Amino acid sequence: MATPTPFSVVLFARFSACTVAVLVLTWALHFKTSFIPQSPSQEDLIYAVLHPLLMVIGFILISGEAILVHRWLPGSRNFKKLVHLCLQGVALACGIFGIWTKFHGQDGVVANFYSLHSWMGLICVILFGAQWVIGFMSFWHKGEVRATRHKVLPWHVFLGLYIYGLAVVTAETGLLEKLTLLQTKGSVLKRCPESTIVNGLGLCLALLGSFVIVAAITSKSNILYSDTKYSSSH
Repeated sequence: MATPTPFSVVLFARFSACTVAVLVLTWALHFKTSFIPQSPSQEDLIYAVLHPLLMVIGFILISGEAILVHRWLPGSRNFKKLVHLCLQGVALACGIFGIWTKFHGQDGVVANFYSLHSWMGLICVILFGAQWVIGFMSFWHKGEVRATRHKVLPWHVFLGLYIYGLAVVTAETGLLEKLTLLQTKGSVLKRCPESTIVNGLGLCLALLGSFVIVAAITSKSNILYSDTKYSSSH
């Protein structure tokens, strides 16, 4: 049987998530001038600020919490799966709306898809949506037999962690793209509070991703072991 992950890993993940939330809120709300689009419209500014908030807090942090549900939440396995599904659904909605905020501009849809970050973000949300639908059909559809769920579970776990890691990497490319653009234009100095906050946000996202994945791997290993044991006894 796999050794349980120390509870400290979950605490480190929570601490990293809180730090990420504080940093992205500070960046988006205190340094709003860095998000002013080409058009001076107040509505466009709101959507520009909403994008990092929705994608980091709504998409990455909530989906990370959904991954950790099986590690800390008490109750039956069906209850944990329900909470996991609901949290992932909220994260998916935030991701879709976050992508939509980039479409809601005077430059149009095509103008917002010119970089690696934009394409990775779109692919990540599409994969996340497909994973959510497949997970719902596999683990909640009563017509599925236990043998089918048992075969799907390892792939569900692998793809879930892969997509989560892809989301973190996509956010990192977005931070790098934004900060490089601001520094190139001379809007932000290389050594200033805003640069420090953005770089710190990137580091904390990397830490958060590693803590969530480490906690999830051991937790999922225990689930796979219990599923195998239960199937072999019935």
